[in-house]
Amino acid sequence: MNPSQRHSLPIRSKPTCLLLCFAAFFTSAIAHHTELTTEVLAKIEKKYGMLAKARAVKLDELIHSNLSESETTKLNLVNDFFNGARFANDSEIWNKKDYWATPIEFIGRDAGDCEDFSIAKYYALKLMGVDTSKLRITYVKALKLNQAHMVLAYYPSPSEDPLILDNLNQRIRPAKERHDLRPVYSFNADELWISRSRNEELKAGKPTQLRLWQDMQRRMNKEYN
Repeated sequence: MNPSQRHSLPIRSKPTCLLLCFAAFFTSAIAHHTELTTEVLAKIEKKYGMLAKARAVKLDELIHSNLSESETTKLNLVNDFFNGARFANDSEIWNKKDYWATPIEFIGRDAGDCEDFSIAKYYALKLMGVDTSKLRITYVKALKLNQAHMVLAYYPSPSEDPLILDNLNQRIRPAKERHDLRPVYSFNADELWISRSRNEELKAGKPTQLRLWQDMQRRMNKEYN
């Protein structure tokens, strides 16, 4: 899906489905569920414009029209949708060295860095019914670029090689084929793992230990107040 397709979609006249989906997708969905009201949608439109609202509607349609599809199909749909956004550094978008955007912020700007792509994909797949125990936001070193990077890993089962959803290499590939990536740590809403090697990980606590994750969660909650 190219950016023009994502931006040119009309707004539904009856946004009930959007409100329910948007609320579930853009809340932390860990301890609290916050209803997305028309007032919040109006704030999003005021802050980011009509195109941002249209992107949200398109995402809502994608999610709800594919709930019964296989998880492989869901992975591809979500990966393709978000990879239509523009890559940009935090300093360009937020005037900060390191900033993990909420999904609302990412949809609003239609641009972000690797953390923003990975976090948005995580929440979209969660809403589509993918068990978050299969999903890990994974911090890696991109060896060819010699820099830190973040991807989303999907584990079909705990013992299987994960599939990697990436904004740099846009094809979903098994981790064993991504020789350009070296895992460092990974996390989901419940656990944090440290990578000892490509094939060995140790539980290392909870994601609340990650300051940027905590900051992002607080902003997600405030977006509904």
